[in-house]
Amino acid sequence: MLEGKQGVVFGAANKNSLAWHIAQQAHNAGARVALAVANERFQERVAPLAEELAAPAPILCDVTSDQSIAAAFAELGRHMPRLDFLVHSIAFANKEDLERPFYQVSRDGFLLAQNVSAFSLVALARAAEPLLAPGASLLTLSYIGAVRSVPQYNVMGVAKAALEASVRYLAADLGPRGVRVNAISAGPIRTLSSAGIKGVRDMIDYQAQVNPLRRAIVGEDVGKAAVFLLSDYASGVTGDILYVDCGYHILGAYDVREG
Repeated sequence: MLEGKQGVVFGAANKNSLAWHIAQQAHNAGARVALAVANERFQERVAPLAEELAAPAPILCDVTSDQSIAAAFAELGRHMPRLDFLVHSIAFANKEDLERPFYQVSRDGFLLAQNVSAFSLVALARAAEPLLAPGASLLTLSYIGAVRSVPQYNVMGVAKAALEASVRYLAADLGPRGVRVNAISAGPIRTLSSAGIKGVRDMIDYQAQVNPLRRAIVGEDVGKAAVFLLSDYASGVTGDILYVDCGYHILGAYDVREG
């Protein structure tokens, strides 16, 4: 599905990362994939994963720094002068701002979550724009906490809401160039990022019991859906949020007699 295409995936941390599952599935679908990471620690950790993809060493990119973003795309351009896709799988909030009630979030904590989790998509899209091929696809990762109140998600839910709004505005801006922008709203999965959310294991178990498919989401589910959105099979899909959560988002209630 992605034969002849090439692109970059931001945010891989280890083999449990959704970014890695997407990169792996894109590679399996025929794409040439580069990885970008936040710092030297992740660069060392992710280097063996890049080797599995026959990719260059992971590119360093601190998305809170315009200079770092510019340097990352300068390096990326040497490997890939044309981008057919870009995947943004980046989010961060201070742990205390996730655990305390939302109204107690600090100003700095609020801005940090927005900067890393939402504005970074805009910054990467701007930097990538000169390299984007006609028909290119941008993809980011969201969660149902963007549209519903989820315990312990707090400031991250507000950041994801901004991220989903950014998807729509970027889709409108880049659409005339033939560039598509979408998001996957994945069900809860145990990753390095989700580990910072208190009670995530209980959340995973609960949703697996009540969602229509009666199972937990796995990284492969997200990776396969991403391949679709990155491919020409989704050529008419932009500005959309695709839920990959075994149908949990459709529920208003569930039958307690089954529990």
